[in-house]
Amino acid sequence: LFGVKNTGLLPKMAALATPTPTREVFIRDDDEGLPMDALLIPKHYNGMIASVMIPHGLIIDRIERMAQMIRNDYENTTIHLMCVLKGGSAFFEDLCSQLRAIHRFSSREYIPFTFDFIRVKSYSGTESTGNVQVSGIDLSTLRGKHCLLVEDIVDTGNTMRKLLPMIQDTVQVASLKVATLLEKRTERSCGFKADYCGFSIPDKFVIGYNLDYNEAFRDMGHICVINEKGIAAFAGGLDDNLAAGKE
Repeated sequence: LFGVKNTGLLPKMAALATPTPTREVFIRDDDEGLPMDALLIPKHYNGMIASVMIPHGLIIDRIERMAQMIRNDYENTTIHLMCVLKGGSAFFEDLCSQLRAIHRFSSREYIPFTFDFIRVKSYSGTESTGNVQVSGIDLSTLRGKHCLLVEDIVDTGNTMRKLLPMIQDTVQVASLKVATLLEKRTERSCGFKADYCGFSIPDKFVIGYNLDYNEAFRDMGHICVINEKGIAAFAGGLDDNLAAGKE
């Protein structure tokens, strides 16, 4: 079902510890996922899910390991986490919880992290457009900070490929890295690779754990593959689906 893939050492950065090798959980292209009756799926999504790709418990366990790797790499350094809204907020919240736990039960005497929220728009329906729109943050406040962008999914990679230079051209940060929960293996990829990756997944449109399709499915705890019925149900957006349900 799952495997672990070694993607090699991350680039060295001044003032940071030698990075730990990034190992992502690799989900095979031919993986059929878990059956619908094996886990709890919200009733309002009945018939809209093709399969459960990553159950919620495995997501949390993987984030715990990622937090450990991140903390080891940023030893004696306050990280400035930048949560990419909206999709990245669930991953961000659970990552922060794990980082707090690591710091709380250690003898470290520095502030473990600070954070900001950033909105980056690149999706329309099920496709990544590659056109990046950024809001919600004054980039000048990042000067001199060790910044870690916390993203839900790297799809084509176009968003991060454009966002990182935008930040670096605007303000002089001490370092800038990316942590993503998911990295999609797709022919549309521009080749961008995150510094920290939770799961390498097949080229399927996934929803749940705050990943959405036109604002639907954010409330589902597992990461699942949407089916044609789910796409059709919310093709017009969440409001249209709710209106149809009242008729």
